[in-house]
Amino acid sequence: MEYILSVDYNLFYFINIKWSNSFFDTVMPYLRNKYFWAPLYLFIVSYLLVNHKREGGYLVVFLVLTVLVGDQISSALLKPLFGRLRPCNTENIVEYINVLVRCGGGKSFPSSHATNHFAVATLLIGTIKYMKFSIRYLLIFWALSISYAQVYVGVHFPLDIIFGGILGSSVGIVMSSLFAKYIQL
Repeated sequence: MEYILSVDYNLFYFINIKWSNSFFDTVMPYLRNKYFWAPLYLFIVSYLLVNHKREGGYLVVFLVLTVLVGDQISSALLKPLFGRLRPCNTENIVEYINVLVRCGGGKSFPSSHATNHFAVATLLIGTIKYMKFSIRYLLIFWALSISYAQVYVGVHFPLDIIFGGILGSSVGIVMSSLFAKYIQL
């Protein structure tokens, strides 16, 4: 476990300190901000409702349920269980790192941002069968970029993101399986 945490801290150091630059310092806080993505969320909901009518409405409900399930597992169950502090709240490193957004008092492991965005991406990929391959890659890139931004701005360690991505993908797979069992797009 010591070795894993050492790798985690070192990777955090590279992402947050060594690979920092003025362009990313400007962009990354936006990438992790939910309001920045509001037009995309609105587009997805509108697209589903306009192009898929009733089934699209069901998928919108499943999207909301997927975020609720992922968020509850990560925030209400796992974060209190593990109790890991955010990098920006960790005493022995906070003075040496770049914290580009408000830190918050919550716990760090796993990342709810990573959980929720990977869950949404996986659900969409798993339910919209005729989706272009390039759109699938864009959805994964979208979830990855938001997750990477969490480390870059100093509010999560890489392991928080990795586990959040695995958790979110798992939630997305389960929810898309349930959707496929009862509703077809």
